[in-house]
Amino acid sequence: FSILLLLQLIANRLLHFFQYRDLWRRHKRKVLVTAGVLGSGYFLYKLYDAHRHRLADLERQLASERENDEFIKAQMQVHFENIQRIADTTTLPHAMHYLSCRIAEDLDLSHLTNRLMRGKGQPNTLSSSEKLQLWDRLKILSFTRMVVSIWAVTLLSLYIRVQVNILGRHLYIATARGLGSSNLLEDAELIDRDDQQKFLANADFLANHGLSTLISHMQTAATEVLKAKQLRDFFDTTVLQQIIMQILDMFMSMGSPHHWVDCLMPEDPRLYKFAMASSSDKTNPPDFTQFNQLMVETREVLSSAEFTSVVEISLKAVVNALVEEKGFQSGGSSLTLGMPLARLLPRISQICPSLLDEPSKNQFIQIIQSVPEVGLFFTLLYANMSTS
Repeated sequence: FSILLLLQLIANRLLHFFQYRDLWRRHKRKVLVTAGVLGSGYFLYKLYDAHRHRLADLERQLASERENDEFIKAQMQVHFENIQRIADTTTLPHAMHYLSCRIAEDLDLSHLTNRLMRGKGQPNTLSSSEKLQLWDRLKILSFTRMVVSIWAVTLLSLYIRVQVNILGRHLYIATARGLGSSNLLEDAELIDRDDQQKFLANADFLANHGLSTLISHMQTAATEVLKAKQLRDFFDTTVLQQIIMQILDMFMSMGSPHHWVDCLMPEDPRLYKFAMASSSDKTNPPDFTQFNQLMVETREVLSSAEFTSVVEISLKAVVNALVEEKGFQSGGSSLTLGMPLARLLPRISQICPSLLDEPSKNQFIQIIQSVPEVGLFFTLLYANMSTS
């Protein structure tokens, strides 16, 4: 009996085994597919979760970088505005006042007008040839003083803006590098304050060193353009505008290209040697200071075709405004209707000082700053972040 029970139990187990095997055979594909789907789903979930964490980390990193960028821009803007304020309230007014005094001193026409007035009151004191020589001298020097003033106010205002923008650009680069290396802003390698002041002080170079060359070359150009003009010749707005532009164009095209840059800043071949060494070796010589670098960059900007174009446009804008000046249009006869050159010369002498008024009252500086091409040029200059 026990043996029969054991055999029956074995038979039942075998029956169940074959039943399960048949079930497995019938549903094996479904089971495997289901297991595969569940496994793939779990794998995809883990993959998505890891990707989500990476995205969150990346977003936090980008947010941190944006905060750094905003901080850099804010600090850069504050420093740039400080430099701009110094230029507008200190550098440019001081340079303009000093330049005005130097031009008035070097191109003082009172000795000529006094001699002519004495000759008019005392007819026998001057011969006809002496009067003609004095009038011719007064003609040349009056136009020389006018075009020197036009050129000086235009180039000095543009030159100082170049300085300010170069300083601001260096600040941005230094600040970005400092924050990029996780250093504090105070640890960034900014331009040394002494070098900044020394650099901005070069705005007086024109008055101290370049003015004599400017006057000499401008007088040569004025003499050439005016040699055929007589005191009785009729001048109107168009003629005066053409004469002024001819003198300026002749001066700008004299000698070597960009020779006029030497009137604004010192010529130092040593700086070019350093610049070439820097561009070839990617390192600066030991005595290549930040001031040297600023001066090299400034000369490169002033010698560029883009800056020359801005200068030409600005000069034309100033000349156009000048010939419409009320000093030329008031009185018994206006420049619009025309007048003899002899009557025009005293008005030129009267108007010249207004060209070099202090910046806050100087309409010509405001005209230069409002020229669209000028604004675009300095926007691009400040945005040029190349360190090469």
